[in-house]
Amino acid sequence: MQTKQQLQLLLQQAGTTPNKQLGQHFLIDLNLMRLLIERADISSDDVVLEVGSGTGSLTEAIAEKAGSLIAVEYDDALAQTAQSRLADKSNVTVINTDALRTKNALDEKVLFEIEAKRKVLGGRFKLVANLPYNISSPIMIILCIGPTPADQMHVTVQKEVARRMVAEPGSKDYGTLSIFLGATGTVEIVRVLKPAVFWPQPKVDSAIVSYFRQRHKMEAIKDIRLFQELVNLFMQHRRKTLWSTTKLAASRLTRIKDWKAIFKKADIAPSSRAEKLKPETFVRLANIIKQTL
Repeated sequence: MQTKQQLQLLLQQAGTTPNKQLGQHFLIDLNLMRLLIERADISSDDVVLEVGSGTGSLTEAIAEKAGSLIAVEYDDALAQTAQSRLADKSNVTVINTDALRTKNALDEKVLFEIEAKRKVLGGRFKLVANLPYNISSPIMIILCIGPTPADQMHVTVQKEVARRMVAEPGSKDYGTLSIFLGATGTVEIVRVLKPAVFWPQPKVDSAIVSYFRQRHKMEAIKDIRLFQELVNLFMQHRRKTLWSTTKLAASRLTRIKDWKAIFKKADIAPSSRAEKLKPETFVRLANIIKQTL
């Protein structure tokens, strides 16, 4: 792990400075890095993904525990620095790329590495990262619903994102991220972090958050892609009634001929609004729709 002074020296040697457009705020409190790793409870058969590995500060500590670590860094200079510092770590793969191929999919090289390493080790798959602020939500949604879902996620994110992760139905922070995480597992805010523990300091508080996937919740969702389509449809129009939103259905949902019958079977009032529905209610509705298609 690297102190602020060590980090600054590495960036100076690389001829670069923090890029705010990429959401680069480096965690420099070593005790908090240790807390993040402790929460992750990493073992020698675990495959760990770190998105936004920077110069490899947290990466070095994760590598001591993980069976395999895939570190993804978009910034060329930072990725080269990490590759150089981690060259002697046989269990570390540094990938210099955007972690996202699209807002709904991981980069193919990253996905290939995850799946290949999981086949070899057979352990759990975990995201452990100080996530770049501008991609934190899409990364977590992708790793929540698959195609290769994470068993656990232990991350630092903006406090605003942390609130969305644990938000309850009806609150202003409740959204798709809340629903996907709540429908598939449990989420806990571990600690709120002040700006001073990062360099450069962000203008907002952050938080360490842990997510644990629960098998019984995943098994309750009969078609994860249909569930995703349904949540996206209704939450894009969260304040409209469910009935009025059905007129905007796309993809497979256009094949539904009698929405009122489906709402009745799901024990949901057509006049309800999506922002008030619990994650398990979306699951129930998606499963009923699956039976009719």
